[in-house]
Amino acid sequence: MLFRKKMERACTYCTEATILDEENAVCKKHGVVDRWGKCRAFRYDPLKREPETDSAKIDTDFDESDFKI
Repeated sequence: MLFRKKMERACTYCTEATILDEENAVCKKHGVVDRWGKCRAFRYDPLKREPETDSAKIDTDFDESDFKI
C-alpha cells in the first residue's frame, strides 16, 4: 500500500535522502548511508515509492481489423 499508516523506515523512502546507486543513499543529516538503513530523522515521502507491477499483461498483438468499426 502506498499510503499506509505504519510505513517501514528506510532511507529509500525518506525526504532527507537521495539515492546514489543500488546500495547507497546520501542523507542530508548523516552523509552516505545504506539505502535500506533507518534513523530517527526519517520522514516518509510517498512520491519516492515505486508502485507494485500489476500481474495483468496487456495484449499487444493487434492487427488492422482490431481498429475498424
